[in-house]
Amino acid sequence: MESLLAFLIGILFFIGTYLLLSKQMLRIILGLSLITHGVNLLILMSGGLKKGAPPLLSEVGAFTDSIPQALILTAIVINFAVTALLLVLSYRTYKQYRTDDMEQLRRNDDE
Repeated sequence: MESLLAFLIGILFFIGTYLLLSKQMLRIILGLSLITHGVNLLILMSGGLKKGAPPLLSEVGAFTDSIPQALILTAIVINFAVTALLLVLSYRTYKQYRTDDMEQLRRNDDE
């Protein structure tokens, strides 16, 4: 199970990096969101995967750590807020300059 999750994390990082290197703002925002989902899965894996037993009521010392889950919940809220802010900023930029191409926006900034 851990190898499947590690493969999924690698795929999310790969696609997110590919989207970050594109020219359109929406793809950049989606790439950033995919990378944060990959980080959330990485944090979940660092806490250890346990299946087939209750999280806290098993033998002494063998319980699921709740710290990574709390970190993931916090990261999800922060990711939602950052994504909403970036979407609003990209909408306002598109409304003002009538383009979402980063190359054209850099040319407009020089003028």
